[in-house]
Amino acid sequence: MRWVPDWTPAHLPDGDALIATAWQSAEPVADAPDRCGRKFYFIQHYESLYHGAAPRVDATYRLPLRKIVISTWLAEIMATRFDSPAEVIVTPVDPALFHRVPGEQGDGLLRILMLHHEYEWKGVVDGIEAVTRVKARHSDLRLVGFGLKAPRKELPYDEFFEDLPQDRLAWLYSRCPIYSCPSWDEGLGMPSMEAMTCGAALCTYDNGGCRDYAIDGRTALVATRRDVGALASALSRLVDDADLRERIAREGQEFVSTRFTWEGATARLEALLGGAT
Repeated sequence: MRWVPDWTPAHLPDGDALIATAWQSAEPVADAPDRCGRKFYFIQHYESLYHGAAPRVDATYRLPLRKIVISTWLAEIMATRFDSPAEVIVTPVDPALFHRVPGEQGDGLLRILMLHHEYEWKGVVDGIEAVTRVKARHSDLRLVGFGLKAPRKELPYDEFFEDLPQDRLAWLYSRCPIYSCPSWDEGLGMPSMEAMTCGAALCTYDNGGCRDYAIDGRTALVATRRDVGALASALSRLVDDADLRERIAREGQEFVSTRFTWEGATARLEALLGGAT
């Protein structure tokens, strides 16, 4: 890795490829001299929704850069809103880090795991409300939260894990039979895929990015976006029906582990950057 003081042409080295990884770097890549290599825009979310003034961010999607996106949903947005094709490379889960870990002795409690984040669109309020509704009928249910930072105010998590080392996340995912993703929109949703790889049954809003791996009734239970009642109903099904929960978990784990591999993703990326495709 080599750092540069800024993105002006004078400080950009010669290369084979130059890749923008967020809307802020798209214009400097488009303006870079040809000696910097083929120009790409690696799009990991529809950032116009939450990460900048929409008109300015949208303008970057119209730049003459070849687009690589991490989900089919993002490719559809680029095609329909900006008349721009995009290559899809779904980010795989690293099996060395994420896999089922043998748990502790069971304590008779069923745990639902959810990512905590301060961004409103991560849907924490929705997720807590949905679990609260299910807990009204299941006193042995526990809501487990995790995130880089603990909540700023008291929230009804029964357990919370702050800034776990990455090599401990597999243990946490494996400990919780259900993973809930109440995000309104996701470019892909790596925590959901990581949890699935570790054997958790996924319950998620239809947030766009999840469509590459969350097949309703097969690899996940999918609720209508921002419909708390639908999310609570889906969670309730997984809580009430152990056979359904185990089947969803098993098929989800197999799908994510076999459909998206690092070998396939890196080979395709290398071919794109080299101009072979």
